[in-house]
Amino acid sequence: MVRVLAVADSDSYLKWSAATLAAMPASWQTEQVVITTPITPSGAQIVAAASGEVAVLSVARLLWKVSTQRPDVLLLGCTGPVVHTLLTNPRLRHGRRRPVLMTGLPGISVPATARAVEFRSACDLFVVHSHRERADFSRLGEVLAPGLTFGLARLPFLPADRPPRRPSGGTRERSDRQPSRRATGDVRPDVVFAAQAKVPRQREQRREVLLALAQTAATGSAVVKLRAADGEEQTHRELWPYPRIWSELVREGRVAEHAVRFSTGSMADALDRAEGFVTVSSTAALEAIAVGIPILVLSDFGVSAELINLVFQESGCLGTLQDLRDGRFFTPDRRWLSDNYFHPSDDSDWVDRLRDLIEERRVSGLRARAVTPVGSRASLARRQLRLVLSARSWRTVSAVRRRLRQLPAGAGGPRPRDRTTRVPLLD
Repeated sequence: MVRVLAVADSDSYLKWSAATLAAMPASWQTEQVVITTPITPSGAQIVAAASGEVAVLSVARLLWKVSTQRPDVLLLGCTGPVVHTLLTNPRLRHGRRRPVLMTGLPGISVPATARAVEFRSACDLFVVHSHRERADFSRLGEVLAPGLTFGLARLPFLPADRPPRRPSGGTRERSDRQPSRRATGDVRPDVVFAAQAKVPRQREQRREVLLALAQTAATGSAVVKLRAADGEEQTHRELWPYPRIWSELVREGRVAEHAVRFSTGSMADALDRAEGFVTVSSTAALEAIAVGIPILVLSDFGVSAELINLVFQESGCLGTLQDLRDGRFFTPDRRWLSDNYFHPSDDSDWVDRLRDLIEERRVSGLRARAVTPVGSRASLARRQLRLVLSARSWRTVSAVRRRLRQLPAGAGGPRPRDRTTRVPLLD
């Protein structure tokens, strides 16, 4: 029996990791754990992402579990720095009986970046989710990670065996706000906005989004779907949380307090009553497409790699806040769907590639993998410390570092030479 142990470090990676395990052959034995880091999801986030309770382990407990249970596959569903830091431990990369090292990214990954490959270069299999992603990542991998295999999969939380459903009528553009097929009785259809921690970056841009959502409330119910409740951690740090900005707008008299609702929990639940979906670049747009909900990808703040929305350029779904106010949402071009995340399930080969690696491990053993240095020795030390310090301790360290950077040049005396802090658990 094939045994797979999956490790996640944040809410978005846990959702992807748990869904990837669920997509593996039913005869395989799978287990999901979460590693303790400053962005460890809360209990509620874990239940929403993994549909159940999951053990949360320190790095020491994780390494002990791997060494004693000896899984055939170790799925590293973690942010790049955590994957890289874990793999500095040679016991995971050396020896004939080491596990197959599998990794991937939890959503839209266009454009492919060198850093994403470098952090994961010591893995055996890197799962990508579209033909476009495989082509782009493979070109980088040839140079930065020789021997790294790229396997193609559908995003595991999208339907595997059917194309996206079309809205009733089959039109590419929907400009009316008819009663939702999901709404019943007096319940109004929702327009769901998927909030993201990183984009848009500016506070004023986020105010514009909320004001536009408030203006849609006259003909529907506007919902901001949050990744985390107040006090919960996310994969990326959020400087300007939407609930805080909304409270400011209410105090200023710009909006009615209940014009927009804020929701946590699973995206599937949020989409269940949605008639339209809007985002800057959230992967949840793909979930909406899959169930036939027309979408709007905002271009008011630009279309760029930094905004993570380049992939939507040829989709036919880019629009503006004015489209949101007017209730215009779109369904994507069919050719775009085939190249981007909705390829036929027969094209997916990640399980076959994983089986080949498992068989190689069984017959002859896997070759040792080398870790590509990423960043300075000091940055490696910081990444190691993130895996051994509590979230509270890490926040304290980060605050001290920010204060030190703000000191005038020379105020702290001569700068010490850059050196690596050794963390024995990760040697």
